[in-house]
Amino acid sequence: MPTFFEKKQLVTPGELLAEGDYIAGENTYKEGNKIYASRIGLVDCDNKNVNIVALRAFYVPKIGDIVIGTVVEVGFNGWTVDIESPYTALLRASDVLSRPFKPQNDELSQVLNAGDLIVAKIASYDRAHDPQLTVGEPGLGKITRGQIMKVTPTKIPRVIGRKGSMISMIKQETGCQIILGLNGVILVTGKNLEDEELALLAIRKIEEESHTSGLTDRITQLLKEEKSKREEKKNE
Repeated sequence: MPTFFEKKQLVTPGELLAEGDYIAGENTYKEGNKIYASRIGLVDCDNKNVNIVALRAFYVPKIGDIVIGTVVEVGFNGWTVDIESPYTALLRASDVLSRPFKPQNDELSQVLNAGDLIVAKIASYDRAHDPQLTVGEPGLGKITRGQIMKVTPTKIPRVIGRKGSMISMIKQETGCQIILGLNGVILVTGKNLEDEELALLAIRKIEEESHTSGLTDRITQLLKEEKSKREEKKNE
């Protein structure tokens, strides 16, 4: 009763996954006694259930990517970070502290604690090891203000737009700073809550209508109309 994959291996539709006494789970199908992939994604087997996590539903790390993650555990020499991926990421204490790290003296939870959000870069990653993060560049590190929203990672290029046109327009119209994590997590920081909500509204519309044409014009119109409504309310 063989299987034909490694744990969390990337597979494509039609690929033979297992043969024999196995159960076809999520995103797989069975023909005779053979199980095949019905979607591209990462395959796993749990108690004879063969499942695939669809690729578009999660983020696959790439070296150099900017991501926004949540600290989930404080370890002995660093932090475990959830980056909305099947792979948890690691941030070493030596990358964060500007001096030699001494485990016996340094209380890491005072630097970053569980629940803290960070902007980081994927420093290294391969299938044999979990992603390593770095925050050792300008603009990276702990998030202290702003609002977070999540979109499907494959929609991020649509939010960016051609040559950055979409995201530049949203920044200009709302006055917000926007950091797009390639893992589908977005940080919006504005002068006030209203500006941030305006930017979030635009990004939500992009995600909902990313498959349509003429989207930049519609988003521009949406922002101008919302700003006009806001001005009218102020003048009432």
